[in-house]
Amino acid sequence: MAIKEKTTVTQRVHGDCPTHSRTEIAVRDVRTVLDEPKERDGTNMGPTPTETLIAALIACTNVIGHKCAHKHDVEFKAMSIDAECAFDRRGTQLQEEIEVPFTKIRLVINVTTDASDDSMENVKADLHRFCPVAKVFRNAGTAIEEVWNITRP
Repeated sequence: MAIKEKTTVTQRVHGDCPTHSRTEIAVRDVRTVLDEPKERDGTNMGPTPTETLIAALIACTNVIGHKCAHKHDVEFKAMSIDAECAFDRRGTQLQEEIEVPFTKIRLVINVTTDASDDSMENVKADLHRFCPVAKVFRNAGTAIEEVWNITRP
């Protein structure tokens, strides 16, 4: 008998805040550090919270992209993702409230695959439908542009 996974779960994340800029995050049995660069009075021990948000988008694009590929019988022989975003920092500088701090994110998704163009279009469509981090950004008003570079071996 197959075990059915829950569709809604509670995620628990703990943060210790030893300085004004460094946050030590614990998730399950994994620890990581978020910090600010030295020029912003941090210790540069990790990415900033906003950089981590963009990193989460890259990671989610990877995970959900691979799941979508598998669903459509597509094999990614290699994948890399670069992100570039327009970030309005006036809110973080306490100058004024910014409703959409990330106005545009450009993802360059590099994939090596034997898959047909039609199969890849299905993967792209499902990624757009199912990536939860991208959905949060889009629903907040951020434009996400996906540029796919597909190499066939």
